[in-house]
Amino acid sequence: MNERDLRESLIHACQQMNALGINQGTSGNISIRHGDTMLISPSATPYHLIEPDMVAAMAIDGEYGSWTGSKKPSTEWRFHLDIMRARPDVHAIVHSHPTFATTLAIARKPIEACHYMVAAFGSTDIRCAPYATFGTKELSVHALAALQDRMGCLLANHGMIALGETLDKAMWRAVELETIARQYYYALLLGKPHILSAADIDATLDQFAGYGIEDDAPASAA
Repeated sequence: MNERDLRESLIHACQQMNALGINQGTSGNISIRHGDTMLISPSATPYHLIEPDMVAAMAIDGEYGSWTGSKKPSTEWRFHLDIMRARPDVHAIVHSHPTFATTLAIARKPIEACHYMVAAFGSTDIRCAPYATFGTKELSVHALAALQDRMGCLLANHGMIALGETLDKAMWRAVELETIARQYYYALLLGKPHILSAADIDATLDQFAGYGIEDDAPASAA
């Protein structure tokens, strides 16, 4: 995609977050890698009003925090930029405040391997990062630690982050994370959920190597 197409796809994804029920209002934000630049949704702008020129551009390895555009970047630009700097495998980041993932984050409860699709996030759990004020460097540090060897995490008393090799995969993981969070929440209401073993998750990761999250059109294995 050229830069204009990437900007338009980012705007569409922001709109989709609310349509899919994984975000409310303008609380979420999305970024995409474009060469040595990060494109990120603007701060405090209703998604249906965002125009391509409002998407901020930030140099990934340039002056930290510098940006260009007609609108300021999201207040969460720090963890977006720090993830892009630390994780060359990541090309898109989705941050939102979905109900069930945020409920577990408020309880500061990581998501255990209650379902084999937890493996889509890289290992046997989805960690919950400690709390820090939104938009701060401290929050970014916590998020990076929680995302080590993972493609998603919860943020205590805040929301969640999903990463992707493409924007489509980041959006898919965002939806999947909220789905697993909802399943885990209801299972906890029934009692103590049965948690899959590390061997079970390793077997799932082996299966994923040939289909599912490795395909251009990611989908749950069936």
